[in-house]
Amino acid sequence: MSSCPSKNPASTDDDQKKINARMSKIQHKIFVMSGKGGVGKSTIAVNMAVTLAESGKKVGLLDIDIHGPSVPTMLGLYQMPLVQNENSIEPVLAGNLKVMSIGFILNHEDDALIWRGPMKMGVIKQFLGDVEWGELDYLIVDCPPGTGDEPLSICQLVENPDGAVVITTPQRVAAVDVRKSLTFCKKLNVPVLGIIENMSGFSCPKCGEVSEIFRTGSGQKMATDFDIPFLGALPIEPAIVAACDGGVPFIQQYENTETAKLMKSLMAPIVALSE
Repeated sequence: MSSCPSKNPASTDDDQKKINARMSKIQHKIFVMSGKGGVGKSTIAVNMAVTLAESGKKVGLLDIDIHGPSVPTMLGLYQMPLVQNENSIEPVLAGNLKVMSIGFILNHEDDALIWRGPMKMGVIKQFLGDVEWGELDYLIVDCPPGTGDEPLSICQLVENPDGAVVITTPQRVAAVDVRKSLTFCKKLNVPVLGIIENMSGFSCPKCGEVSEIFRTGSGQKMATDFDIPFLGALPIEPAIVAACDGGVPFIQQYENTETAKLMKSLMAPIVALSE
């Protein structure tokens, strides 16, 4: 029995037709992934989506982390009610950014969803097929860590994605798991657009000097080993934590900092996809 099914047996033809119709209106579909939790996937996904939106693109941000949705918190979208029409669900707006997350469905932020695979698959299908995304230049998908139900579902349901941006941190304990995501993408024929090494050194908020806390270079090594682009490295930046907790994207609130400028430069190859 294959460990990487290429088709999704839980998706009916009607479901897939509906998803394909929605996705056909979106020019670029990009997954933000990692085999390891806590590496900053949601931070990168949010700031990538905001960067694209600020460059004049029409952008959607889909959070498929069913058990730990972070996007609503990072965008300051607390207890936003969903508007459901007869045949569709309206995405929540953060400025001109269209956003969808399971976090909008929870009655309280402390609620836990204790779901097995089929239920998670069902809600991801709804997010793709029932949400009124409209015509977009980009849909950024924030995936949970690992190579399980949610990443597998999105890769099976979205046909011909542009690819994945894979996030790592410098430590070997992270790199070992992140490399599994690269293998996962290869087996599912999902192109890897590049690797970002997050938390690569500590940027002092007083002097700006970057000090290595962990050994750096694992992202570059992975890129070399798998023959894929290395997009660059981002330091640990206290202001990023403050921005995430405050519900304002770092790249907006601290746009003049060196780290924000570096972050935008890492996003440049993604912006260039539509040029």
